Amino acid sequence: MKNILLIGNSGGVGSALNAAWHMRGDKVIGLSRQSDGFDITNEDTVERMLRTIKARFDIVFIATGGLETENSRPEKSLLDLGKGAFQEQFLLNAIGPALVLKHVPKLLHNDRATIIATLSARVGSIGDNRLGGWYSYRASKAALNQIIHSAAIELSRTHPKSICIALHPGTVRTSLTQKYVGKHPAVSPAEAANNLLKVMDSLRPEDTGLFFDWAGRRIDW
Repeated sequence: MKNILLIGNSGGVGSALNAAWHMRGDKVIGLSRQSDGFDITNEDTVERMLRTIKARFDIVFIATGGLETENSRPEKSLLDLGKGAFQEQFLLNAIGPALVLKHVPKLLHNDRATIIATLSARVGSIGDNRLGGWYSYRASKAALNQIIHSAAIELSRTHPKSICIALHPGTVRTSLTQKYVGKHPAVSPAEAANNLLKVMDSLRPEDTGLFFDWAGRRIDW
């Protein structure tokens, strides 16, 4: 049995991961804005709620993030850019996970492999960008990838068996993506969760700091 901390357990992928881990017999502590008032964008909330947890975890998974925010939608053109959209996307998709990473190391094992994973997106890859557009979302996920890569380097010094990675779940059919899926191949949250679990099952400490897709293939930064 593994101990798992799941940040964002009420979202589409998060709730599916929660169910999949429970099916395996693992113990999951879940935190979300919806069920616990866990606001990943508020450092006081992040620090206070993580401080109350006394367990040590085999997996910390950050399943938060969003393609849209209250005041922003994916931009199709430079003419669509706005300061507010960038601020909201970076706060949700990059700064929030960074705040969790700041306060979570005390909950990690020092003597055995621990996975710290966050949901990223292939569109955050600079090297893989062929279509352009979606500026603020792409940029926020690229920033998240850099944060994960840097955190992996630091954690390898204090937690030498840690595996800190970014994961692309593929296109998942959720309420947040339904307007954008179109004819693009997409999977259910349950299938996405099972794919991600298979990837995590195969990870080794030398994989820390990397970016993988749902099939375990490395994605270009």
